[in-house]
Amino acid sequence: MILTAHQPVYLPWLGLFHKIALAELFCYFDIVQYQKRDFNNRNKIKTSAGEMWLTVPVESKDHLEKNVSTIRIVQDGWIKKHLRAIELNYRKAPYFDKYYDPFAAKLRSSSTTDLGTLNLELLKYFLAELGIATPIVLASDYDFKGDKSDLVLSMCEVLGATGYIFGNNGLDYADKLAFQRSGVDLQFQSYNHPEYRQLNGTFLPYMSTLDLLFNEGEMSLEMILTDNVTSFTPL
Repeated sequence: MILTAHQPVYLPWLGLFHKIALAELFCYFDIVQYQKRDFNNRNKIKTSAGEMWLTVPVESKDHLEKNVSTIRIVQDGWIKKHLRAIELNYRKAPYFDKYYDPFAAKLRSSSTTDLGTLNLELLKYFLAELGIATPIVLASDYDFKGDKSDLVLSMCEVLGATGYIFGNNGLDYADKLAFQRSGVDLQFQSYNHPEYRQLNGTFLPYMSTLDLLFNEGEMSLEMILTDNVTSFTPL
């Protein structure tokens, strides 16, 4: 069984969905510590003036000591602001009419009090629209042990994985010998970002996957996989 995992992120980029598409099980790693100015509660869309950050406001009291799933959202009208920014910048995109209303409905219905639940519901929305059927489990439902590489290995052992897909940063900390001794094959993702149709001039990579859906529609998953491995390829 091929496993991968990732912490909760808002409006994820393409590379996350490539990694999930390669796996047979995805662990939503909702037990990590909240990171300020990271992608836990923000991501980028493209505008006529370049990239624009959309940020979900969160309560700041003790937030750096809490894990992502317990971070509370400040309800200050941010949903209306995000949807207005998306509408203004993508209403001329080829697939705007297909995706905007369903996405807006999902965002409004997902406006829970905590960041972990919001990001999980939006992740499920994107997976469904892209046609990725990889099952999801929550790290908070298990008792994984250790830190960094040991924590990932514990997750693999508890969930019964025979292969694990790290992001590229895993090269800096993965204990390859420990995984080998446990019979877990490894793959390190090296994502080649595709260039696709975009509005507003010069192509900008690393936008939210919303940018791809609005511009490429049903071709989005094919674009995500373009010039990248399409199956688990262990070391």
